[in-house]
Amino acid sequence: MEEQFILRVPPSIAEKLDRLLSETASSSEEQSLDLSFLEDGRSGTFVIGDEHFPASLLDLPCAVESYKTYDDCALVKTSDIGQMLMVREAGDTAPDVVEYRHGLTPPMRDARKRRFRREPDLNPELVQRVEKDLLNIMAGGTVENADIL
Repeated sequence: MEEQFILRVPPSIAEKLDRLLSETASSSEEQSLDLSFLEDGRSGTFVIGDEHFPASLLDLPCAVESYKTYDDCALVKTSDIGQMLMVREAGDTAPDVVEYRHGLTPPMRDARKRRFRREPDLNPELVQRVEKDLLNIMAGGTVENADIL
């Protein structure tokens, strides 16, 4: 079973990664690549050579499907991606939320706010009273606080 995530890096780090992953990479100190997390499991350090960059693991607002092909004709779904590893420059501030606000593409900007409905505001006392009434009805009783019109 494959586990996948999105790796989002700034352009300067992307150039270094591209050089490191290309076939023409020289045998310099940039050959080392490492990722380590702190105890919270959400923040950590991304290392390329001797440079350390802060990283955060964020949940995406919706799942993204990934596919691969073996014959350039048929696609096979490999996984649902729900997390993104965001690598930042050394001076950038860490996000204070667990869920990333935007999706991966411009149409998914503010995805939670624009595409998903809000959770309803429910009064906890009303929920407890309705739950109690439903349990009474299921036990063969009647509703205690029924308003009959």
